[in-house]
Order: sequence, then structure tokens, then C-alpha cells
Amino acid sequence: MAVEGGMKCVKFLVFFFNFIFWLCGLAVIVVGILVQLEMHKTIVMTNVSGSATPIVLIVVGVIIFFISFFGCCGAAKENYCMVTMFAILLSLIIIIEVGIIIAGYVFKGKLGGFVDEGLKDMVNQYNQSEKIREAMDDMQKELKCCGINSTSDWRDFGTDQKSVPDSCCKNVSTDCGKGSMHDSAKVYQEGCEKAVVDLLQKNVKWVIVGALVIAVVQILGIVFACVLMKGIRSGYEVM
Repeated sequence: MAVEGGMKCVKFLVFFFNFIFWLCGLAVIVVGILVQLEMHKTIVMTNVSGSATPIVLIVVGVIIFFISFFGCCGAAKENYCMVTMFAILLSLIIIIEVGIIIAGYVFKGKLGGFVDEGLKDMVNQYNQSEKIREAMDDMQKELKCCGINSTSDWRDFGTDQKSVPDSCCKNVSTDCGKGSMHDSAKVYQEGCEKAVVDLLQKNVKWVIVGALVIAVVQILGIVFACVLMKGIRSGYEVM
């Protein structure tokens, strides 16, 4: 009876951890979507590796979401094969998450290069693409910045080489940036690169922390799944 009671507890824990996995999967999807939206709202990422991490995160979240239901079914039916498959799939997910964590650290260290490259493209194409112009204007307004490193990055914006887009102004109005490149009273003088890097590093940090927390919870889930597998294989009644 003691073994039976213990296995009932393990079965309950497998259900509990699968519910946690379900919530984690949902959270990973939401975080991935938010990071992806934030990255594309603030800058056009021209480097594929720069935007791959949140996409991989969303995919992993969807997989975790469905694996949790698979684990619940295996525990409910006390099916050895299903519980075993659940443990194997969860182990593979952990390996993928370790890869995400490593990619996150690598990406975090290269953010400056990605951002600099992306901002240069946006500044160069500002007058050629309405989509890029809107993205750049929104970014400068929201982050209260101007240009890449300073307002001087807009020297080719106007024929007088002293004008900046109106979105650089502290109080935005029509033609407020005309001839105001170095007027600190009217225009933000700090470039956008530092502000964007700080914002993206903050988002990447939360991705890494989230992946670590979920990996720890999943390891516990694998341990309980293995205990349940042993109980089922031994022929104990766990109902």
C-alpha cells in the first residue's frame, strides 16, 4: 500500500508538472512574440541571426504546449510507451533550450554590430521607403534619440546639411527639425544605437532567464516521469 500511495503521489506530480509545462509553453510563446515585435518595432534587423532567437523561442513554446497534453494522456492512461516518449521529447526540448540560451548569450554580445548595421540601412533608405521612414520616426520619438550615434548622421538628410527629421524634435511639429541639427534645445542629440542596444539586451536577458527557469522545471518533470515509468513497468496499481 505504501508503494501504491507513493505512485499515486508521483502520478499527481506528473499531472502537476504537465500543467506547469503548459503554462510555460504559453509563456514562452508570448515572450517570443513580444521580443519579436519589439525588435521589429525598434529596428529593421538585416541579419538573419539577429531575429532567429525569438522565432525559435516561439516554435519551442508551441512544442512544449503540445507535449504537455501528451504527458497528461500518458499519465492518465498509465501507458509506459507514452510516458517514455514524453520523457524523451522533454529531454530533446531541454537540449534545444540550452542551444537558445547559448545563442542568446552570443547574440547579446553581438547586438552592437547588428544594431549599427540595421540603423545605417534605415538612415540611408529613410527618403526611399515609407515603411522604413515610419519605423525610424516611431523609434526616434519613442526612444527620444536622433540618428545612429548623433544628429550628425543626418547630414545628408537635407540640402543644407543642418536639418534632421522632425521625429528628432523634443516637441514634434512640421519642419521643427529644419536647420536644427545641433540645437540641443529643440532636438535630441544622443544617437539611437545605445538606446536600441539597451532595450534589446533587456529583452534577450529575459529570454535567457525564462529558458533557464523552464529547463529546471522540465528536469524535475523528467525525473518524476521516469519514476512513474518504473512504477508502471513494475506492474504496480497507480489508480
